[in-house]
Amino acid sequence: MSLFNFGKKKGKASSCCCGNCDAESMAKAESVKAGGASVKVLGSGCAKCNQLEAATKTALEQLGMDTTIDHVTDFSQIAAYGVMTTPALVIDGKVVSYGKVLKTEDVVKILQKIR
Repeated sequence: MSLFNFGKKKGKASSCCCGNCDAESMAKAESVKAGGASVKVLGSGCAKCNQLEAATKTALEQLGMDTTIDHVTDFSQIAAYGVMTTPALVIDGKVVSYGKVLKTEDVVKILQKIR
């Protein structure tokens, strides 16, 4: 008797977190994730996400870095990073913060530590 297989589809393997993504969207999300050498804000575009983007932009200007900030709003791409709570900050392909709005000083410290 298999108690823990209730409701699971047999023969279908999915690598996404929800099991509803198709192969094309998962491939696109993985290619975006593997891009690296960038700064990304992950979130739906809400006020908190915009605050994190503004703080990150200010931190980059203070450090004299001219890196562009990508704002990722596609939830399949966000899930590819393993992030379930936004806003999140990704630097060089690595999630460095999620679920909170960082202050400019915090972003400066993270950038100095990573780069």
